[in-house]
Amino acid sequence: MGWLADETGLEKCAANYTPLTPLSFLKRAADIHADRTAVVWKSTRLTYAQYAARVSRLASALARHGIAPGDVVATLIPNIPQQAEAHFGVPAAGAVLNTINTRLDPDTVAYIFAHAGARIVLCDTAFLPLAEDAIKRMEGPAPQIVEVVDHGFAASGHYLTYEALLSQGDPDAPWTLPDDEWESIAINYTSGTTGRPKGVVYHHRGAYLSATANILSWRMVLFPVYLTIVPLFHCNGWTHTWMVPILGGTLVCCRDITAKAIYDAIADEGVTHFGGAPIVLNTMINAPESDRRPFAHTVEVFTAGAPPPAATLAAFEPLGFNVTQVYGLTETYGPATECTWKPDWDDTTDRAALKARTGVAMPMLEGAEVHDTHGHPVPRDGQHLGEIAMRGNMVMKGYYKNPTATREAFKGGWFRSGDIAFQHTDGYIKITDRAKDIIISGGENVSSVEVEGALMHHPAVSLCAVVAKPDDKWGEVPCAFVELKAGQTATEADLIAHCRTRLAGFKTPKHIVFAELPKTSTGKIQKFELRAVAKLIGQP
Repeated sequence: MGWLADETGLEKCAANYTPLTPLSFLKRAADIHADRTAVVWKSTRLTYAQYAARVSRLASALARHGIAPGDVVATLIPNIPQQAEAHFGVPAAGAVLNTINTRLDPDTVAYIFAHAGARIVLCDTAFLPLAEDAIKRMEGPAPQIVEVVDHGFAASGHYLTYEALLSQGDPDAPWTLPDDEWESIAINYTSGTTGRPKGVVYHHRGAYLSATANILSWRMVLFPVYLTIVPLFHCNGWTHTWMVPILGGTLVCCRDITAKAIYDAIADEGVTHFGGAPIVLNTMINAPESDRRPFAHTVEVFTAGAPPPAATLAAFEPLGFNVTQVYGLTETYGPATECTWKPDWDDTTDRAALKARTGVAMPMLEGAEVHDTHGHPVPRDGQHLGEIAMRGNMVMKGYYKNPTATREAFKGGWFRSGDIAFQHTDGYIKITDRAKDIIISGGENVSSVEVEGALMHHPAVSLCAVVAKPDDKWGEVPCAFVELKAGQTATEADLIAHCRTRLAGFKTPKHIVFAELPKTSTGKIQKFELRAVAKLIGQP
């Protein structure tokens, strides 16, 4: 061991060890980039000094309202500055941030409120009916509503407003930093193979390293201008909200995702980076000329959610964009692999096909491999299939209040993604299927089991199965195959209308096929046959 054998007097202390936390990124930016623009939304333009002061106000005001370290604060907010402030202000109070998908149905939101134990919900005016309906359905303590009033909205007058809450806080209040970097910073709910979502718990260390990894993978330099297309409720915006202050960048908010809003932001604010599902790329490609704006620079784009078709990439990049395909899950803080471009691919004729690969492990992720059913890596031959497995600091702490699911996900010392893929000889992963039957529609996860459960509540349905149908606009949409009870009748419109009363719009089946379902000798539905049929629906 040499001199390392004697480490007398060497120990962690305040001088040489500080737990990693993304809160440090904003602290530093407020000091050295105090006058630079940090956040932009309509007439709101916050400098880093103002941004940090509002975060301090939020943290201290939450504490005055009884929020203690470890408590959960939820949000139902679109991509506006208050959601960004919550990403720093809630953990600065020592609390755990729970950003909730604003597109969910009230029953699911009620479940999340109760399961996470939210004490307060910061709620945009537009989503007050959703929060109120969810609270009515809850059992147990309900969260206090604080109303976030955005540009163009009038306060309801029923609740404490966000600005009134901030007025109770101290702009110079010290932040509650973690004693241990493995302390929880956020909980995000994701659809799984069952209808009820699972609570994915993030720690400060993972958020810090994920944000740093995104900078390296995106080849970022000082002062990027980042547009919030990825919902900030989805994997905390892929950790990009925490990332931007590292480089003194500007976060440009975008509440309603349209091609015009994106082109305007690029032209008016000089946006350099944004992320989004392939549907966003298609929206830009198909935008009418009246919605387009000229710009002289190349915009860097991360795309994920479903592998982008090569044709989409081929049509999108000439518009002024450079696309990097990334892959990940809520359980991996969003992107965890990247299709790193190789210089020797520059002259290839298969550029779009290469860019559509799932890729290799991002920096800060210890490993990404394809494993067989025994947990061993498959040969890197572009043929052998297996499950994508990942490990490292960019993997969640586990599923909240669900040790069984956590143990299953971490079996063998790797996180099991449930996605089926192969590896090329150069190690690049390529997804071929989704083992958990999760449908990814417009970047949103849809549980086939949840949709099947809604259909089975219809009195005429005897049996059903839901699979993904390829869709040019959304990437994938739910397609249902239904067997009706003897003597019962129902139309496609009847069943779709029934599902709309129970599910969020993006989860509702877009096609219903009435047929006898193919089954094995033991009665298991053979979904692979249904997927083959779904691919043909609407084809000439």
